[in-house]
Amino acid sequence: MCGIVGYIGKEEALPILLEGIKNLEYRGYDSAGFAIVGDDKKVSSEKAVGKVAALFEKISGRSFPGKLGIIHSRWATHGGVTELNAHPHSDCAGKIWVAHNGIIENYKELKKELLGKGHKFKSETDTETIPHLIEEEIKTLSFQEAVRSALKKIRGTYGLVIVNSDEPHTLIAARNFSPLLIGLGDGEYIVASDAAAVLKYTKNVVYLDDGEMAVMTPSSHKVFDLDMNHREKETHVIDWSPELAQKGGYANFMLKEIFEGPEAVENSVRGRLIAKEGLVKLGGLSDSLPLLRDAKRILISGCGTAYYAGRVGEYMLEEYGGIPVEVDVASEFRYRKPVFREGDIFLAISQSGETADTLAALREAKEKGVPVMGIVNAIGSTIARYTDAGVYQHIGPEIGVASTKAFVSQVSILALLTILIGRQREMSLVTGRRIAEELKKIPDMIRRVLKQNDEIAELARKYQKFNNFLYLGRKYNLPVAYEGALKLKEISYIHAEGCGAGEMKHGPIAMIDENFPSVFIAPQDSVYEKMISNIEEVKARRGPVIAIATEGDEKIGEIADDVIFIPKTLEMLTPILSVIPLQLFAYHFGVLKGLDVDKPRNLAKSVTVE
Repeated sequence: MCGIVGYIGKEEALPILLEGIKNLEYRGYDSAGFAIVGDDKKVSSEKAVGKVAALFEKISGRSFPGKLGIIHSRWATHGGVTELNAHPHSDCAGKIWVAHNGIIENYKELKKELLGKGHKFKSETDTETIPHLIEEEIKTLSFQEAVRSALKKIRGTYGLVIVNSDEPHTLIAARNFSPLLIGLGDGEYIVASDAAAVLKYTKNVVYLDDGEMAVMTPSSHKVFDLDMNHREKETHVIDWSPELAQKGGYANFMLKEIFEGPEAVENSVRGRLIAKEGLVKLGGLSDSLPLLRDAKRILISGCGTAYYAGRVGEYMLEEYGGIPVEVDVASEFRYRKPVFREGDIFLAISQSGETADTLAALREAKEKGVPVMGIVNAIGSTIARYTDAGVYQHIGPEIGVASTKAFVSQVSILALLTILIGRQREMSLVTGRRIAEELKKIPDMIRRVLKQNDEIAELARKYQKFNNFLYLGRKYNLPVAYEGALKLKEISYIHAEGCGAGEMKHGPIAMIDENFPSVFIAPQDSVYEKMISNIEEVKARRGPVIAIATEGDEKIGEIADDVIFIPKTLEMLTPILSVIPLQLFAYHFGVLKGLDVDKPRNLAKSVTVE
């Protein structure tokens, strides 16, 4: 979470920092602040509660000269949302300033020790212990050594940028389980927690790994581990442009990204389908084909939307790939004691490639000797670099906090993986060809669904008075029910529950009355008749019903109050279509309530802390 940017170079720092943090606001927007070190060794700092715009307004017309600085947008963990708790934080003398993403687990004991030595704290945050700890260490060590020594005493997660007014030509960054990269410019460096902050200035970046510290001057950068061993780092080139992160005429990033669904699927499958032969070629898995052929079980892990995509993949891989699959929420997987077996493969799904719980689950599997693979969008991200093999989504940046185009991409890639594994096993040429040919048609089918945007907006208007919704599905569309409910919760703060339609009679139906609408995902598939029976049960209790149904289905219109139609496709691919109207419904519901659908309260795009 939290947006972090640091700059050192030949230009005035503040404009670059402000531009960078504006592009990272989706990572945290409780408060924002900066610290600029001038050539005269004086520090200028300002903070504001609220979105980054509040900081812009507060400093309007004022000057903050200096070519070294750090800035931060906060997603609160320790301490309330106040200016005192906003970053950056400083030491007693106001010389050492730190911006931090992560959680310092032993901050209470460190703080107690520092208080005993006379340090004065101003905030409630765990972060403030860091500059005071460096201040204590710097009494006998150089700035660089003091930072290293302080980091060795810290237990927890961190992405850090650190400045010291006594050294106005040095910027230090450090990482442990929280993403951080360095943009390499001409006589300048930009450190950030996300590539979106540096793309206007450079596409060449170096990714820091856990336990690494970078020391930068305007003309050089060096990376060390915490024992001061020098690390040679590869330079990566980011393959998307700043323009891709702009709204492109749409009112919100979320709507833009829903409408990018067709391109997301096209980009995810482009060059990977050999449709005539019913085969798939995934370059990132080419060296792992023997492992996949001999695998006895796949363990899938993810969080939120990525987890639900994995649940769809479970049905695909078991029914058509012929391999047992277990899907876990990463935050639970990492704390239970999973039983690994010979022949297991672990598959992590994460749009950002930085999700803390998913990364921890992946590490647990790797530690036990299990081959680890990933489905990731962000090139060069931690999960992408940590896995043995994987597949990139290639869908460009997803800025809206509520994931939309990432879901359809992830499910599409899981369909590719199903063909790949299935054809190595018992899947026939005919079946492989049929799935491949149908997958090629999905983007145009999504476009047909998107043409109903205005009707879905009116549907949201019709139902906006309701405060509770039940989303129901079966088989492939059970995860879509959960995903649809999640979107409505995220965007409109309305209570919504996902439920297996077969489980409705085991409790949830008690909630149903004329004030509790149900959303049924009921395409004409292998469980269609069962879904019709469930709709009848809700209607018998006067519950309003919205149905997602297959084009041409006249029967469902006789019992549901409202119907949104999707094109006919293979049952395994229906989630890619059925989720689109649910995304649009949630979007319009939030807009009608006057909410910021791109930045829902209490949420951040990339959950990089527990």
